[in-house]
Amino acid sequence: MRMDARASGPGTAATSVATALMLRVADGDAAAFTALVRQLERPAQALAWRTLMDRAAAEDVCQRAFLRLWTHAARFDPARGTAEAWFRRILVNLCLDRRRAIRPVQAMADGFDMADPAPSPEAQAIAADTSARVEAAMARLNPRQRLALALFHGDGLSMAEIAEQMETTAKAVEGLLGRARNEMRTMMNETMNETGL
Repeated sequence: MRMDARASGPGTAATSVATALMLRVADGDAAAFTALVRQLERPAQALAWRTLMDRAAAEDVCQRAFLRLWTHAARFDPARGTAEAWFRRILVNLCLDRRRAIRPVQAMADGFDMADPAPSPEAQAIAADTSARVEAAMARLNPRQRLALALFHGDGLSMAEIAEQMETTAKAVEGLLGRARNEMRTMMNETMNETGL
């Protein structure tokens, strides 16, 4: 007999809803799957894009992750964690499997970022330039470093949570983040020197 979603441990109301939906998906409920996709799609797209830096690749990985969620739903165990964490693990694994070179793309304008309260044209130009430099530097990082940064800064996960998602240790995550930050700093300084800023 399946465990009740409320017995899966502490969490927000959204987590309880996602877990309840996931249990229904495991029983073959297509309507629950549609509702769960609606709930998980936006953060999944954001994480995949920040990790892969390629819109088409991010969309492809998300589609594959949702297909895997549907086909392997019976494997979900609420006693081991939330539906969001289980799905994020699927998504992270697919992102890590994506080893081919991906060219950097412009920032997504599809509402994944918070809207600015009408900054001045000068502020917009500076922000766009900084964003382009950050994206270019992120695209040059090792995929595992990029993923660690996305999970830490983008999703706000702890070192232990990132270690679990990436199937490594918290110490290894700390090293990945440290090296990624150092490389980002170096690359950002290089581009500033090249442009004379």
